[in-house]
Amino acid sequence: MNEDNLLTSPFGEVIFAYIRADALRDGVLVEVPQALVIEAGIRVPVAVTSAVWDGYLSPHYLEDLPGQSVEGRLWDLLWMFTLAVRHARRTSSLQFRTIFVTFRDYAGDGAEPVRKVDHETVTFKALCGPGDNGEPVITIMLPEED
Repeated sequence: MNEDNLLTSPFGEVIFAYIRADALRDGVLVEVPQALVIEAGIRVPVAVTSAVWDGYLSPHYLEDLPGQSVEGRLWDLLWMFTLAVRHARRTSSLQFRTIFVTFRDYAGDGAEPVRKVDHETVTFKALCGPGDNGEPVITIMLPEED
């Protein structure tokens, strides 16, 4: 390695890079349909982590919840995000909350718990950063995720 390369690449050649496209392909991130993103007034691509997708947007029990759909839950998430952005100062990250219809198990009179429809207020973290080509992208995740 010559001195010119040291100035442009102090750590040497990149051995491996895991980029956003890899995370989308692997299912670590789930891309939100662009039409819905635009309808919500967001101008850049949005993805959610698999924990957000599986836990709140498309949980395994979704078909059992009356009046619930992935599209409706996505809309609720995006709408609450846009409201939070409108009230935030210039920042690349923010937290916001959304209420989701869920099931909750209650202790019943017998040995089996009773499952009832309930509501859960969930805190999310949104980050705006560079995509694979330096373009702005938004990732919505749970607060404990990176």
